[in-house]
Amino acid sequence: MQLPLLASTFLTVFVAELGDKTQLTIVTISGTSSNTLAVFLGSAGALVLASLLGALAGGSLSSLIPPAALQLAASLGFLIIGSRLLIRVRQEAS
Repeated sequence: MQLPLLASTFLTVFVAELGDKTQLTIVTISGTSSNTLAVFLGSAGALVLASLLGALAGGSLSSLIPPAALQLAASLGFLIIGSRLLIRVRQEAS
């Protein structure tokens, strides 16, 4: 195993995730739940799986799907998650 590559990848991803939409989403979900451990385990598992898929796919995905379509799909995903959270908060408030 290449230790410098491992360390640089860890530091890059760790710094990139601080304050990222993913972290903010986890903070939001954790704020609406009383089970912090379940939120941590779910988010950690999702991040590991997403990282595995990214590492396996490499750059080949962008050659099959235009980057604009990938960005649109990500945007729609965040809109759906945000809308569901807002609807849940509104239902809990009433």
